[in-house]
Amino acid sequence: MSQHSHLEEGHEHGEHAGMDKAKIWKVAGILTLITAIEFIIALWAIPGGHIPQHVGNYIYIALTLVKAFYIVAYFMHLKFEKLGLQLALTVSFIFIIYFIVLMLIEGGFLNIHMMNH
Repeated sequence: MSQHSHLEEGHEHGEHAGMDKAKIWKVAGILTLITAIEFIIALWAIPGGHIPQHVGNYIYIALTLVKAFYIVAYFMHLKFEKLGLQLALTVSFIFIIYFIVLMLIEGGFLNIHMMNH
């Protein structure tokens, strides 16, 4: 039984060999930098009138998507998976977001239509 657990440990270590401490700290630093940029925009740029609110919202969305990519790719180890799995998950995620946006647009239209009648 101890031999079996030894083999599992060796296999587990080999799977995630792409993530060493330096890479983890680099990704954590990138996530911290993106978060700091978001705070600067929220607490200084938009209230100070340097960036309009609607532009700030698009910047927030873009920065949040970049953070989501880094979290999923490195901390959830998707970057080290096979290309087929990466594509399957990415395409599925894009379709889910697309359908959510379509339903929000349709819901807004129905809300306006129902209020007028």
